[in-house]
Amino acid sequence: MDTLTVNTRLIDDLNAVLAHLKQRFVGKDDIIDLMGICLAGRENMFLLGPPGTAKSAMVRELSKMLHGKTFEYLLTRFTEPNELFGPFDIRRLREGELVTNTEGMLPEAHLIFLDELLNANSAILNSLLMVLNEKVFRRGRENRPMPVVMIIGASNQLPEEESLQALFDRFLIRVRCDYVDPALLNNVLEAGWKLEQKGIGEQPGITAEEVVQLQSMIGTVDLQAIRPAYINLIESLRNAGVQVSDRRAVKLQRLVAASALMCKRTTAILSDMWVMRYIWDTEEQLELIAGIVNSVIEGESDRPGIHPRALINPSPDADEIFREVTGMTDQWEDETVSLAERTIIKDRLRFLDGRVEWIINETQRRYVREPIDELWKKILHTA
Repeated sequence: MDTLTVNTRLIDDLNAVLAHLKQRFVGKDDIIDLMGICLAGRENMFLLGPPGTAKSAMVRELSKMLHGKTFEYLLTRFTEPNELFGPFDIRRLREGELVTNTEGMLPEAHLIFLDELLNANSAILNSLLMVLNEKVFRRGRENRPMPVVMIIGASNQLPEEESLQALFDRFLIRVRCDYVDPALLNNVLEAGWKLEQKGIGEQPGITAEEVVQLQSMIGTVDLQAIRPAYINLIESLRNAGVQVSDRRAVKLQRLVAASALMCKRTTAILSDMWVMRYIWDTEEQLELIAGIVNSVIEGESDRPGIHPRALINPSPDADEIFREVTGMTDQWEDETVSLAERTIIKDRLRFLDGRVEWIINETQRRYVREPIDELWKKILHTA
């Protein structure tokens, strides 16, 4: 297996940034690993989740370590182009030229975060599509490339209007950002408190220019060995009803190559296609896509140089949840259990209740739902 002999320092620097983020944001490892993939592949990333799940905080912490310009904006239905791209230069306008003053605005940023992305209105929609797809700022006669290395969008809902589907489609990677497992709450609180202690300890970093150098290495990754399997995977996804356009299929190769690059390889292997788990259009597709992708990459767990995220299945295990709920039921019925322990059981049950909805197989979902409902009845009866 070929490995990179140059610029491994850049990969180490980016991996150090990701490791630091994982220490700060407990339970968000999948999101952070995908941030690294999208940075290396220069592709866009979409975060779906309710308020208070650290979407903005993660991007801001990343921006501190990505030494470059950052642009963050909360979109509303009334957001105007000037708020994102900058106003027209009045002095030039008097001379008959339409030139935008982009200083400190989106066109000059290296990292762009658009919160509540799907509030975008028609006035800025076309401009955003150009930015997302081609990384080019075009307004009137102005047409210039942007220095952006990654664009992150976020929302608490998926697009309902057809006009927003094109905007959503420009984000190759989509990942849920949920509340963390209650069992990890203490770790979350500790990590959150450390964020308040600004200036304590050193943190790793990487410059925007170095990220651009890293992105230029994507073309050194050889995809020929996995090309047949990749084509079969695309066909399997399409046959299952997942819309994978030719354009997306071509661009997704960059993310597969980025997985290899982050592992310091110049040859892609089957397990690098783990990134394909995150190309869903609807939440109903989560389990379906994960199952198809996992069936392709399974059997590579012992192969050296595998990306650690490839071995982790984000899908809930119905049997595992069933066993845990059964154990929680026995614990609840124990008369010696304390009030504090009962509170923990209820919090954990709420978490598992939400996870069950991610089980796509209806038979398995009903199988797990039954003991959960029974335990809730016992809890309400006790109350």
